[in-house]
Amino acid sequence: MQDSQQIAPPDATVGMEDRPLGPALRRGWRRRCPNCGSGPMLKGYLSVRDHCPVCQEDLSQHRADDGPAYMTILIVGHLSAPLLGSVWMAWQPEPLVLFTIFAIGTVGLSLYLLPRLKGAMVAFQWARRMHGFGRGI
Repeated sequence: MQDSQQIAPPDATVGMEDRPLGPALRRGWRRRCPNCGSGPMLKGYLSVRDHCPVCQEDLSQHRADDGPAYMTILIVGHLSAPLLGSVWMAWQPEPLVLFTIFAIGTVGLSLYLLPRLKGAMVAFQWARRMHGFGRGI
């Protein structure tokens, strides 16, 4: 007879110390290396460096893909839609003025949030040892 219990596959992260999530997310939000907090994580506007220039942490394993863009749209949409409705109901400005103000505001907020959310997402993956970040200690 076979044993009814299944043997779980070995976990690659067993025995490795946890990486603190809070400091990693704060460093990622500031677009800094999640390991040391000193080196820049991004080169240019959204390109993640392969290695941190300060501590040599491998950052090439990230899989941020479209996640930061989705989160940016979610945040900007949830902020601007109710604000647009309240401004219209309170003051009823000219539609062209309203469109111009909100277009500039949403584009500006999106450009501000996108690299910061990408840094935070890469830092989250690093802290949780996702997508190959768990190989080294």
